[in-house]
Amino acid sequence: MRLRSTPVGMKLFAKKEEMEAIEKIRLPQEMFVACQIVGQAVRLNWTVGVTAKNFIYSQCPSIMGLAPQDEEFFSGKMYKGVWFSTFEDAKAHQESMIVVPYGKYEAMAVSPLVSNRLTPPDICLIYATPAQMFILTAGLLHSGYEKLEWGSVGESSCSDSWGRALATGKPSMSIPCFAERRFAGVTEDEMLIALKPADLVKAITGMEQLHRNGLRYPIPPYGVSIDVRGGLQHSYGSK
Repeated sequence: MRLRSTPVGMKLFAKKEEMEAIEKIRLPQEMFVACQIVGQAVRLNWTVGVTAKNFIYSQCPSIMGLAPQDEEFFSGKMYKGVWFSTFEDAKAHQESMIVVPYGKYEAMAVSPLVSNRLTPPDICLIYATPAQMFILTAGLLHSGYEKLEWGSVGESSCSDSWGRALATGKPSMSIPCFAERRFAGVTEDEMLIALKPADLVKAITGMEQLHRNGLRYPIPPYGVSIDVRGGLQHSYGSK
């Protein structure tokens, strides 16, 4: 797939001591937003562990189940007049997010998959271009087909990706939001998918078969003014 960034794993821990015991884990003392923590693993290949105290406000840890979805979380007051016109719009945005229920976990860690330090991670996170993402999802759908569906809450798109995947176990794709691009180094042409390790293995197996069928990345452009019959027969089979 020629990915430009590192695929990483994310894991929640019932006790912070379990997270702190991970080999070579970094335990930051600074204040971050969650997408920065993920970005440190994706862009810098770090293994990083956090608890709710590492986040600047409750939104980030609440999405991962490390803090309660309290009035601060649901009010949307920080978004009114900025991302949304009214308090009602902002509150509706907050209430639409899929989050991990609070009370089960104290800590979270992210780490490059190749480090094998999270055994296994709860979910895998992959940033990719739209064309790369299409090939990956085509691999996931190659066998045992089930239509993939997801949505967009707008800003706070981490709820669309790792929040939804952690809460439901379903593959979850997002258009990374302003914060991910502003603070976490996500480039303007990247999308994000979060999926269970078993689904990633399924996608890779499917991509291998697609590759043998001649369907692979990069997708060569055929040409908008060329008779399409030869290309269709090659990629889709003859009538």
